[in-house]
Amino acid sequence: MADSATSENSTASKAVNFLRHIIEADLAAGTYASRHWCGMPGSGPQQQAGPADPARIRTRFPPEPNGYLHFGHAKSILLNFGLARDYGGVCHMRFDDTNPEKEDQEFVDAILDSVRWLGCSWTGLGQDHLYHASDYFDFMVQAAEALIEAGHAYVDSQNAEEMRASRGTLTEAGRNSPFRTRTIAENLDLFKRMQAGEFPDGAHILRAKIDMAAANINMRDPAIFRIRHATHHRTGDRFCVYPMYTYAHPVEDALENITHSICTLEFEDQRPFYDWVLERIADCGLLARPLPRQYEFSRLNLTYVVLSKRRLIQLVTEKHVDGWDDPRMPTLVGARRRGFTPEGFRMFAERIGISKSDSLIDMTVLEDCMRETLNADAPRRIAVLDPLRLVLDNVPADHEEWCEAPNHPQKPELGKRAIPFGRELWIEREDFTETPPKGYFRLFPGNLVRLRYGFVIKCIGCDKDDEGNIVAVHAELQPDSKSGTPGADNYKVKGNIHWVSARHACPAEVRLYDRLFAVPMPGARREGDAEGLERDFLDDLNPGSKQSITAQLETSLKEAAAEERFQFERHGYFVADRKDSRPGTPVFNRTVTLKDSWVTQDKGKGK
Repeated sequence: MADSATSENSTASKAVNFLRHIIEADLAAGTYASRHWCGMPGSGPQQQAGPADPARIRTRFPPEPNGYLHFGHAKSILLNFGLARDYGGVCHMRFDDTNPEKEDQEFVDAILDSVRWLGCSWTGLGQDHLYHASDYFDFMVQAAEALIEAGHAYVDSQNAEEMRASRGTLTEAGRNSPFRTRTIAENLDLFKRMQAGEFPDGAHILRAKIDMAAANINMRDPAIFRIRHATHHRTGDRFCVYPMYTYAHPVEDALENITHSICTLEFEDQRPFYDWVLERIADCGLLARPLPRQYEFSRLNLTYVVLSKRRLIQLVTEKHVDGWDDPRMPTLVGARRRGFTPEGFRMFAERIGISKSDSLIDMTVLEDCMRETLNADAPRRIAVLDPLRLVLDNVPADHEEWCEAPNHPQKPELGKRAIPFGRELWIEREDFTETPPKGYFRLFPGNLVRLRYGFVIKCIGCDKDDEGNIVAVHAELQPDSKSGTPGADNYKVKGNIHWVSARHACPAEVRLYDRLFAVPMPGARREGDAEGLERDFLDDLNPGSKQSITAQLETSLKEAAAEERFQFERHGYFVADRKDSRPGTPVFNRTVTLKDSWVTQDKGKGK
């Protein structure tokens, strides 16, 4: 997705959805063919002075820099950048930084990093399209003054409580503000004094003059500008009035020549105001037609996570997790640290599709996408997560030889690697028992098993400590049974276990991550709960969502680079932690198990 100016021919392999139908219809009708582009965002007259717009469509991804991106943002990112790529357009990366009290450069940097990580670029048609709403504050003020002069806006001096009381309800019309009849001259004067810093926060607010009896409450004289004496992370203290998001959003789209402004469904009721703002400002001669159009799609709803920014902040500030990049968090920085892949997110976005109907997507869909992409690319390695010492009594203490194992069983071109073998090995504790149950084919006294990629061994007993705990297993090597040699076929064994050489093993911290919540819908009422009971979503945290162990790893893993991914055979997919790994001392995070371990649990919950 390096450059979004790509032919629409690639759409043949893409899933059809209602947004693609809209775009294709607009392209066929030439809806936006008359647009001009002056080389940067600008007013109508500025754009009209430029050449024809080389982008067939323009979309945008416009996060507010007040937090970290989550899984739902990934769906929007891939949608907007993907549509621009597929239809010969560009997608703008824009920060809606209109709220100075909650925004920070830290979030700006993290957002840009996450978008790049997903494989998206805001460079298109030879230009860099990174923009900020704060760059347009002067124009937004100019446009607001034009609305006042046209009789479409007024300064209201009611306090917040009075405004709420006069707004009305879904069944009751609102009441006009007593300040709605101020003259144009009075409104302009007050608005300029608001800009000059004469008034404290909340003393006045600029409102659109529409209809206090409108059926859509969002059209009952919504706010346009409010007073905020706060330092902005980009503009400093230059401004003390800031635009409301619902006013700023359409203006930003128009200045950037956006054709298709794609939002989630909660903005559907705001679309009439979006259109009202653009039409009125265009009537004032400040914006050129054709104007952008807003379209809505369903947001991502995923089981076993919370995507509410308020709840995510609570998880972090109350230290239920280890920060925004905790691998259990549904943030993109957390997903990256856990070992999730951009390819997995792209597969997930295509698999769930785009619609206008809300639906709940099961977490297994996302996890399966990660498994598929990791299975295709992750090299195989051996790790013993719960080590138990195995001693081969008939092998000399100083014996050392090498066994061969494929780096990827489906990709012979990746070759093989050498694994050291000696007298003492580490095996999984669950691979030995003194009293085997029916169907148990691993190590027990008298049984033969194959050491994967190595030899057949016969178990002859075990050592115990004073408390009766097994501390070592003893076995005898069958020297003529090495894998890959003719003698290997002489032994028919049912058990096959993995191992690492105790002398050469790399001890390392391994973090076994699981789902952060133990139920599909955290905080939701359960069957049997009393009517009206509100449950705390924190009560549904999974106490087993993180387990830290010391594992014994194949020696080659000692030099694993940060973010390098592997399949630990039999256990799942793991990644070298990008934050805590050091050269020679890697730390591994479990990304996902080889199979879905939640199927039985979910059935048990009546899911």
